[in-house]
Amino acid sequence: MKTDEAKRILETALLCAREPMSIHGMKKLFADVDANGRQFGIGVGSDTIKLLLEELRHDWRDRGIEIVSLASGWRFQSRPEMKPYLDRISPEKPPKYSRATLETLAIIAYRQPVTRGDIEEIRGVAVNSQTIKMLEDRGWIDVVGHREVVGRPALLGTTKQFLDDLGLASLGQLPPLDAIADAADGRSLEALEAALNDNFDRAAAGAAAEDEQGASSVEVPIHDPQPAAGSVPGQQNNDTNDESN
Repeated sequence: MKTDEAKRILETALLCAREPMSIHGMKKLFADVDANGRQFGIGVGSDTIKLLLEELRHDWRDRGIEIVSLASGWRFQSRPEMKPYLDRISPEKPPKYSRATLETLAIIAYRQPVTRGDIEEIRGVAVNSQTIKMLEDRGWIDVVGHREVVGRPALLGTTKQFLDDLGLASLGQLPPLDAIADAADGRSLEALEAALNDNFDRAAAGAAAEDEQGASSVEVPIHDPQPAAGSVPGQQNNDTNDESN
């Protein structure tokens, strides 16, 4: 398959996809299957697809939308500088969350995994059960384990959906906090809340361009080297969206 054809297929799939596409999902675009749906042949490997994605990223570098890597995959989205113009045709504003909700979410995002008791200790007030439920229903937090103490309280952490909605590939892309006091105080909570709000603002126009449309004749290689050893469990990075067969 020619590079141009492979790029055109990948570009079309990304533009038409309603959700971010993982590398594993993209490999299916180039997989031949028999009458029973079983894959045969080698197809196009992960490393080749990553090269094609980088070429597409370069092809779209001077346009109003870009290809980005998120926690759960790749997608097209509008560039931040396009937000003022897109707001003129989509006047709906993103929902505003209470300070208590943002504080709770920020503490989970920056201190995870944390228990409900940890959150209450930092905030200095009881956590409303509806706040936790709302964040779980939104798909932003989930139970990631239990602390091995009396009662085995649930440990809360953020999800890939949380990162996707903020337009991030990993937690490391959240704004760094130079210092967060162990005890609750106004400045540290304000820093947490401001950092999270900053990402909500920058991601507000992220999905607005999902329904917008965008060398050489080098053959696409079909063999990839063996992947490197697995990453550290629990650590998220730019390869988070890669899946094995």
